[in-house]
Amino acid sequence: CFLHRSSALTRGQVPALTPVSRHRWHSLVSQGHVPQSARSSPSGLERVRTGEEGRRKLDRLGLRPLATAAEGYESLTVAQLKHFLDSAGIDYRDCYEKRELVDRLSSAEHSLSPHLRSDLEALVSRGGREVRPQSPSHSGLLQEEQRTIEVFDRSAPSVVHITTSSLVQQQFSLDISEIPLGTGSGFVWDQAGHIVTNYHVVRNAQKAKVNLADNTSFEAKLVGAEPDKDLAVLRIDTVTKGKTLVPLSIGSSHSLRVGQKVYAIGNPFGLDQTLTTGIVSGVGRDIKGITGRPIRGVVQTDAAINPGNSGGPLLDSQGKLIGVNTMILSPSGASSGVGFAVPADTVRRVVNQIIRHGKVIKPSLGVNCAADQQARQLGLAGVLVLSVVPGSGADRSGLL
Repeated sequence: CFLHRSSALTRGQVPALTPVSRHRWHSLVSQGHVPQSARSSPSGLERVRTGEEGRRKLDRLGLRPLATAAEGYESLTVAQLKHFLDSAGIDYRDCYEKRELVDRLSSAEHSLSPHLRSDLEALVSRGGREVRPQSPSHSGLLQEEQRTIEVFDRSAPSVVHITTSSLVQQQFSLDISEIPLGTGSGFVWDQAGHIVTNYHVVRNAQKAKVNLADNTSFEAKLVGAEPDKDLAVLRIDTVTKGKTLVPLSIGSSHSLRVGQKVYAIGNPFGLDQTLTTGIVSGVGRDIKGITGRPIRGVVQTDAAINPGNSGGPLLDSQGKLIGVNTMILSPSGASSGVGFAVPADTVRRVVNQIIRHGKVIKPSLGVNCAADQQARQLGLAGVLVLSVVPGSGADRSGLL
């Protein structure tokens, strides 16, 4: 605490005080509690030891003791105290109670940087309230960690949790029961309310509910689906609730390279807004879809994908969609480090057709062709035909 004798200080002459003392001194001057005659000399302020002697001096001068730094820090939360101790590199592992954290920070004020001291003073002046989270650049995180956090913060509001159910009439009764079918993930495609997910997430469902990142729920209607690509588009009506959606940024999958960093956000086992990381393990994979037809150009990743992740986005380091997580290769049904995502270029083509036409229009020659990369590796020019669909135009023309 501090007091003044026959003279005090102007605002610009406050000596080196604790952040709390400096703030309280300015507050007293601005509120008129310091006499005009006591605002001119820098010798008017001195520190006083707490205890009986200090209180007697204050009583003789008619002053009340002001809050010490430790008392000011009592208004901070435990998380805030730990933040400043961590940022200053102060070890507090032996602190068991909040009071011990307060004392540790109070005794280590001298080791705080000017920036941290300024933040601490501002925080105490607000009583620990309405504090914005510290910028990652001041939190001691690694650069890679900061990028991961930024990708999640930017993309998570666009990821949704989907639950499906069916209506069943009870035996020997006219009552209708709603039976849960399963859960999955999805993401916001545009502000018109279109939600993209896997077809197998909503297959056989009579009702679908979409939960946004802020836990707002909407009944969804099926716009259309493409089972061969395991994609479906739902739509929710956000106008009635005045909700503004945050569409996910859409990237491209044609230039993906093995080893790129990827992020998967979804709701595995019902745990919403779960982030896992990995790399692109392979590109140009072919997998058999739920209809038995191959899905070509699939992205392989080792990012953990579990039941409930289906329909969620696979993102690049810029937070842009590069694929829709669709299936895993695992004998146990849990993540084994081999997951697959429908490539973003296929997603863009299919989703836009579903939104415009309600279905995917499929003009076809009736041929299955190898990827361009395979043809180049074999030194072939043109298109390498692998097979012909029986009964197609190509078959009737005798292509093979």
